Amino acid sequence: MKLLFICSTQFDYLQDLTYCGLVELLGNQNVCDYPWNPKYHLPIKNYPKNLGYTGFSLPKFTIKNFQGYDAVIIGSAKKEALLKYEYLIPKIQSLPVIFIDGGDREEIGGDFYRLGLGKEFESVFKKRYPDLIFKREYLPSLHGHLPHVFPFPFSFPFTLSQKPVQEKKYQVSFWAQQKPLIREQAIKLLKGKYDCDQNGTTLNQGFKTYKRKGLFYLEEISRCKIVLNFRGGGWDTMRYWETPAMETFMISQKPEILIPNNFEENKHVAWVSENLSNLIDKIDYYLLNDDERNRMATNAREHLLKYHLNTHRAQFLLSKIKTIIP
Repeated sequence: MKLLFICSTQFDYLQDLTYCGLVELLGNQNVCDYPWNPKYHLPIKNYPKNLGYTGFSLPKFTIKNFQGYDAVIIGSAKKEALLKYEYLIPKIQSLPVIFIDGGDREEIGGDFYRLGLGKEFESVFKKRYPDLIFKREYLPSLHGHLPHVFPFPFSFPFTLSQKPVQEKKYQVSFWAQQKPLIREQAIKLLKGKYDCDQNGTTLNQGFKTYKRKGLFYLEEISRCKIVLNFRGGGWDTMRYWETPAMETFMISQKPEILIPNNFEENKHVAWVSENLSNLIDKIDYYLLNDDERNRMATNAREHLLKYHLNTHRAQFLLSKIKTIIP
Protein backbone atom coordinates (compact mmCIF):
# COMPACT_ATOMS: atom_id res chain seq x y z
CA MET A 1 0.00 0.00 0.00
CA LYS A 2 1.20 3.49 -0.85
CA LEU A 3 -0.20 6.46 1.05
CA LEU A 4 -0.19 10.21 0.51
CA PHE A 5 0.01 11.70 4.00
CA ILE A 6 -1.15 15.33 4.08
CA CYS A 7 0.26 16.84 7.25
CA SER A 8 0.77 19.96 9.27
CA THR A 9 4.41 20.84 9.82
CA GLN A 10 3.43 21.97 13.32
CA PHE A 11 3.88 19.19 15.82
CA ASP A 12 0.73 17.16 16.40
CA TYR A 13 0.86 14.12 18.68
CA LEU A 14 -1.61 11.88 16.87
CA GLN A 15 -0.52 12.87 13.38
CA ASP A 16 3.15 12.32 14.18
CA LEU A 17 2.66 9.04 16.01
CA THR A 18 0.56 7.74 13.11
CA TYR A 19 3.05 8.77 10.43
CA CYS A 20 5.91 7.06 12.25
CA GLY A 21 3.88 3.89 12.77
CA LEU A 22 2.88 3.75 9.12
CA VAL A 23 6.46 4.18 7.95
CA GLU A 24 7.55 1.32 10.19
CA LEU A 25 4.94 -0.98 8.64
CA LEU A 26 5.05 0.14 4.99
CA GLY A 27 8.51 1.61 4.55
CA ASN A 28 9.58 5.20 4.03
CA GLN A 29 9.12 4.95 0.28
CA ASN A 30 5.43 4.09 0.66
CA VAL A 31 4.32 6.89 2.98
CA CYS A 32 4.73 10.27 1.33
CA ASP A 33 4.36 13.31 3.58
CA TYR A 34 2.99 16.43 1.92
CA PRO A 35 4.21 19.01 2.56
CA TRP A 36 7.64 17.60 3.33
CA ASN A 37 7.92 17.74 7.10
CA PRO A 38 11.47 18.43 8.31
CA LYS A 39 10.74 16.96 11.75
CA TYR A 40 9.98 13.61 10.13
CA HIS A 41 13.33 13.39 8.37
CA LEU A 42 15.84 15.44 10.34
CA PRO A 43 16.79 14.99 14.03
CA ILE A 44 16.02 18.61 14.91
CA LYS A 45 13.56 18.18 17.78
CA ASN A 46 13.56 16.42 21.13
CA TYR A 47 10.82 14.32 22.73
CA PRO A 48 7.86 14.75 22.43
CA LYS A 49 8.16 17.00 19.38
CA ASN A 50 10.05 14.31 17.47
CA LEU A 51 7.34 11.63 17.55
CA GLY A 52 7.20 11.50 13.76
CA TYR A 53 10.96 11.21 13.16
CA THR A 54 11.76 8.23 10.91
CA GLY A 55 15.21 9.00 9.54
CA PHE A 56 16.60 11.07 6.71
CA SER A 57 14.90 11.15 3.34
CA LEU A 58 14.37 13.75 0.63
CA PRO A 59 11.01 15.07 -0.61
CA LYS A 60 9.48 12.55 -3.03
CA PHE A 61 6.02 13.90 -3.80
CA THR A 62 4.96 15.32 -7.13
CA ILE A 63 1.43 16.53 -7.78
CA LYS A 64 1.79 15.71 -11.47
CA ASN A 65 1.28 12.01 -10.99
CA PHE A 66 -1.11 10.32 -8.57
CA GLN A 67 -0.81 6.89 -10.09
CA GLY A 68 0.35 4.37 -7.56
CA TYR A 69 -1.20 5.93 -4.48
CA ASP A 70 -3.82 3.78 -2.81
CA ALA A 71 -5.28 6.34 -0.41
CA VAL A 72 -4.92 9.87 0.93
CA ILE A 73 -4.68 10.63 4.64
CA ILE A 74 -5.43 14.04 6.15
CA GLY A 75 -3.20 13.76 9.19
CA SER A 76 -4.28 16.70 11.31
CA ALA A 77 -7.10 19.07 12.24
CA LYS A 78 -4.85 22.06 11.62
CA LYS A 79 -4.99 24.84 9.03
CA GLU A 80 -1.99 23.80 6.95
CA ALA A 81 -3.29 20.27 6.43
CA LEU A 82 -6.77 21.56 5.59
CA LEU A 83 -5.49 23.99 2.94
CA LYS A 84 -3.20 21.40 1.36
CA TYR A 85 -6.09 18.98 1.19
CA GLU A 86 -8.33 21.58 -0.45
CA TYR A 87 -5.65 22.22 -3.06
CA LEU A 88 -5.38 18.52 -3.88
CA ILE A 89 -9.10 17.65 -3.96
CA PRO A 90 -9.48 18.09 -7.76
CA LYS A 91 -6.54 15.75 -8.32
CA ILE A 92 -7.54 12.92 -5.97
CA GLN A 93 -11.23 12.37 -6.73
CA SER A 94 -10.76 8.66 -7.38
CA LEU A 95 -8.73 7.95 -4.22
CA PRO A 96 -10.14 7.00 -0.80
CA VAL A 97 -9.68 9.77 1.78
CA ILE A 98 -9.04 9.21 5.48
CA PHE A 99 -9.14 11.93 8.15
CA ILE A 100 -7.21 11.55 11.42
CA ASP A 101 -8.91 13.85 13.90
CA GLY A 102 -6.46 14.19 16.76
CA GLY A 103 -7.89 17.41 18.18
CA ASP A 104 -9.09 18.03 21.72
CA ARG A 105 -12.69 18.71 20.80
CA GLU A 106 -15.27 15.94 20.70
CA GLU A 107 -17.05 17.06 17.51
CA ILE A 108 -15.78 15.79 14.15
CA GLY A 109 -13.24 18.41 13.10
CA GLY A 110 -13.92 20.29 16.31
CA ASP A 111 -10.44 21.75 16.52
CA PHE A 112 -11.02 23.60 13.26
CA TYR A 113 -13.80 25.50 15.04
CA ARG A 114 -11.57 26.04 18.08
CA LEU A 115 -8.95 27.56 15.78
CA GLY A 116 -11.49 29.82 14.06
CA LEU A 117 -11.57 27.71 10.88
CA GLY A 118 -15.08 26.28 11.16
CA LYS A 119 -16.44 27.78 7.93
CA GLU A 120 -13.33 26.80 5.98
CA PHE A 121 -13.55 23.25 7.33
CA GLU A 122 -17.20 22.91 6.35
CA SER A 123 -16.54 24.30 2.88
CA VAL A 124 -13.57 22.02 2.18
CA PHE A 125 -15.17 18.84 3.49
CA LYS A 126 -18.32 19.59 1.54
CA LYS A 127 -16.23 19.40 -1.63
CA ARG A 128 -14.92 15.95 -0.68
CA TYR A 129 -15.95 14.33 2.58
CA PRO A 130 -13.57 11.66 3.94
CA ASP A 131 -14.49 8.02 3.54
CA LEU A 132 -13.15 7.12 6.98
CA ILE A 133 -12.51 9.18 10.12
CA PHE A 134 -10.25 8.13 12.98
CA LYS A 135 -11.18 10.08 16.09
CA ARG A 136 -9.05 10.59 19.18
CA GLU A 137 -11.86 11.99 21.36
CA TYR A 138 -14.34 9.28 20.37
CA LEU A 139 -17.47 9.32 22.53
CA PRO A 140 -19.78 6.31 22.01
CA SER A 141 -22.83 8.49 22.67
CA LEU A 142 -21.79 10.92 19.93
CA HIS A 143 -20.00 8.77 17.38
CA GLY A 144 -21.19 5.22 18.03
CA HIS A 145 -23.90 5.36 15.34
CA LEU A 146 -21.43 6.46 12.64
CA PRO A 147 -20.02 3.37 10.87
CA HIS A 148 -17.25 5.36 9.16
CA VAL A 149 -15.85 6.80 12.41
CA PHE A 150 -13.43 4.79 14.59
CA PRO A 151 -11.79 5.38 17.98
CA PHE A 152 -8.14 6.26 17.58
CA PRO A 153 -6.41 7.42 20.77
CA PHE A 154 -2.80 8.39 21.36
CA SER A 155 -0.21 5.67 21.86
CA PHE A 156 3.47 5.28 22.76
CA PRO A 157 6.19 5.40 20.08
CA PHE A 158 7.75 2.03 19.34
CA THR A 159 10.97 3.84 18.41
CA LEU A 160 11.77 4.97 21.95
CA SER A 161 14.37 2.77 23.57
CA GLN A 162 13.92 4.53 26.92
CA LYS A 163 13.79 1.92 29.67
CA PRO A 164 12.35 2.37 33.15
CA VAL A 165 14.91 3.02 35.87
CA GLN A 166 14.90 0.92 39.02
CA GLU A 167 15.17 3.66 41.62
CA LYS A 168 11.85 5.11 42.84
CA LYS A 169 12.92 8.57 43.94
CA TYR A 170 9.56 10.34 44.24
CA GLN A 171 6.33 9.40 45.99
CA VAL A 172 3.61 11.14 43.98
CA SER A 173 3.82 13.44 40.98
CA PHE A 174 1.64 15.40 38.61
CA TRP A 175 3.86 17.55 36.39
CA ALA A 176 1.38 19.35 34.19
CA GLN A 177 -0.42 22.58 33.50
CA GLN A 178 -3.26 23.30 35.92
CA LYS A 179 -6.10 23.63 33.41
CA PRO A 180 -8.83 22.40 33.30
CA LEU A 181 -10.26 22.92 36.79
CA ILE A 182 -9.92 19.28 37.94
CA ARG A 183 -6.15 19.56 37.61
CA GLU A 184 -6.06 22.69 39.74
CA GLN A 185 -8.28 21.02 42.34
CA ALA A 186 -6.00 17.97 42.48
CA ILE A 187 -2.83 20.03 42.86
CA LYS A 188 -4.43 22.04 45.69
CA LEU A 189 -5.36 18.81 47.47
CA LEU A 190 -1.74 17.66 47.20
CA LYS A 191 -0.23 20.86 48.58
CA GLY A 192 1.87 20.06 51.64
CA LYS A 193 1.36 16.29 51.24
CA TYR A 194 3.82 13.54 50.36
CA ASP A 195 6.82 15.00 48.50
CA CYS A 196 4.70 16.99 46.05
CA ASP A 197 5.95 20.45 47.00
CA GLN A 198 9.56 19.29 46.68
CA ASN A 199 9.22 17.38 43.40
CA GLY A 200 7.44 20.16 41.51
CA THR A 201 3.81 19.08 41.76
CA THR A 202 2.66 22.67 42.18
CA LEU A 203 0.44 25.27 40.58
CA ASN A 204 1.51 27.51 37.69
CA GLN A 205 3.49 24.91 35.76
CA GLY A 206 3.89 25.45 32.04
CA PHE A 207 5.72 24.15 28.96
CA LYS A 208 8.33 26.91 29.20
CA THR A 209 8.96 26.39 32.91
CA TYR A 210 9.06 22.58 33.07
CA LYS A 211 12.28 21.42 34.70
CA ARG A 212 11.99 17.96 33.16
CA LYS A 213 12.09 17.88 29.38
CA GLY A 214 12.82 15.44 26.59
CA LEU A 215 13.80 11.90 27.49
CA PHE A 216 14.80 13.09 30.96
CA TYR A 217 11.11 13.68 31.61
CA LEU A 218 10.40 10.01 30.87
CA GLU A 219 13.24 8.95 33.15
CA GLU A 220 11.78 11.02 35.93
CA ILE A 221 8.33 9.54 35.36
CA SER A 222 9.89 6.13 35.91
CA ARG A 223 11.37 7.35 39.22
CA CYS A 224 7.90 7.98 40.67
CA LYS A 225 6.02 5.49 42.79
CA ILE A 226 2.72 7.02 41.66
CA VAL A 227 1.89 9.33 38.75
CA LEU A 228 -1.49 11.03 38.61
CA ASN A 229 -3.38 11.66 35.39
CA PHE A 230 -6.28 14.01 34.70
CA ARG A 231 -7.81 15.15 31.44
CA GLY A 232 -6.40 18.22 29.71
CA GLY A 233 -7.97 19.85 26.66
CA GLY A 234 -9.18 16.35 25.79
CA TRP A 235 -9.59 13.13 27.74
CA ASP A 236 -6.62 11.56 25.99
CA THR A 237 -3.22 12.67 27.28
CA MET A 238 0.29 11.51 26.46
CA ARG A 239 0.82 11.00 30.19
CA TYR A 240 -1.82 8.27 30.08
CA TRP A 241 0.53 6.25 27.85
CA GLU A 242 3.92 7.47 29.08
CA THR A 243 3.31 6.38 32.67
CA PRO A 244 2.64 2.68 31.95
CA ALA A 245 5.43 2.72 29.36
CA MET A 246 7.83 3.75 32.12
CA GLU A 247 6.45 0.97 34.37
CA THR A 248 5.09 3.46 36.88
CA PHE A 249 1.79 3.01 38.66
CA MET A 250 -0.97 5.41 37.56
CA ILE A 251 -3.99 6.78 39.36
CA SER A 252 -6.19 8.43 36.76
CA GLN A 253 -9.57 9.80 35.91
CA LYS A 254 -11.34 7.14 33.90
CA PRO A 255 -11.46 8.47 30.33
CA GLU A 256 -14.96 8.91 28.94
CA ILE A 257 -13.72 8.33 25.41
CA LEU A 258 -13.67 4.84 23.93
CA ILE A 259 -10.22 3.26 24.10
CA PRO A 260 -10.16 -0.27 22.66
CA ASN A 261 -8.20 -2.65 24.92
CA ASN A 262 -8.07 0.01 27.60
CA PHE A 263 -6.28 -0.47 30.91
CA GLU A 264 -8.38 -2.15 33.60
CA GLU A 265 -8.89 -1.03 37.17
CA ASN A 266 -7.17 -3.16 39.83
CA LYS A 267 -5.22 -4.98 37.11
CA HIS A 268 -3.30 -2.13 35.48
CA VAL A 269 -4.39 1.18 37.02
CA ALA A 270 -6.61 2.75 39.67
CA TRP A 271 -9.46 5.13 38.81
CA VAL A 272 -10.19 8.17 40.95
CA SER A 273 -13.67 9.58 41.49
CA GLU A 274 -14.70 12.57 39.40
CA ASN A 275 -15.01 14.79 42.48
CA LEU A 276 -11.59 13.61 43.75
CA SER A 277 -13.14 12.58 47.07
CA ASN A 278 -11.06 9.39 47.20
CA LEU A 279 -7.81 10.73 45.72
CA ILE A 280 -5.88 10.97 48.98
CA ASP A 281 -7.19 7.58 50.19
CA LYS A 282 -6.10 5.96 46.93
CA ILE A 283 -2.64 7.49 47.16
CA ASP A 284 -2.25 6.46 50.80
CA TYR A 285 -3.30 2.90 50.06
CA TYR A 286 -0.98 2.35 47.11
CA LEU A 287 2.00 4.00 48.77
CA LEU A 288 1.66 1.45 51.57
CA ASN A 289 1.17 -1.56 49.28
CA ASP A 290 4.37 -1.79 47.26
CA ASP A 291 3.85 -5.29 45.89
CA GLU A 292 0.36 -4.57 44.59
CA ARG A 293 1.39 -1.25 43.11
CA ASN A 294 4.46 -2.67 41.39
CA ARG A 295 2.54 -5.67 40.05
CA MET A 296 -0.06 -3.43 38.44
CA ALA A 297 2.62 -1.14 36.98
CA THR A 298 4.34 -4.15 35.41
CA ASN A 299 1.01 -5.44 34.06
CA ALA A 300 0.25 -2.04 32.58
CA ARG A 301 3.57 -1.85 30.77
CA GLU A 302 3.10 -5.34 29.32
CA HIS A 303 -0.43 -4.40 28.24
CA LEU A 304 0.80 -1.23 26.56
CA LEU A 305 3.54 -3.08 24.68
CA LYS A 306 0.92 -5.57 23.45
CA TYR A 307 -1.83 -3.15 22.40
CA HIS A 308 -0.84 0.50 22.53
CA LEU A 309 2.27 1.25 20.50
CA ASN A 310 1.94 3.54 17.51
CA THR A 311 2.55 0.53 15.26
CA HIS A 312 -0.60 -1.05 16.70
CA ARG A 313 -2.55 2.08 15.79
CA ALA A 314 -1.08 2.01 12.28
CA GLN A 315 -2.05 -1.65 11.86
CA PHE A 316 -5.63 -0.84 12.83
CA LEU A 317 -5.71 2.11 10.44
CA LEU A 318 -4.42 0.00 7.55
CA SER A 319 -6.90 -2.77 8.26
CA LYS A 320 -9.78 -0.31 7.83
CA ILE A 321 -8.29 1.33 4.74
CA LYS A 322 -8.04 -2.06 3.05
CA THR A 323 -11.82 -2.44 3.31
CA ILE A 324 -12.44 0.60 1.07
CA ILE A 325 -9.67 0.27 -1.50
CA PRO A 326 -11.24 -0.82 -4.81
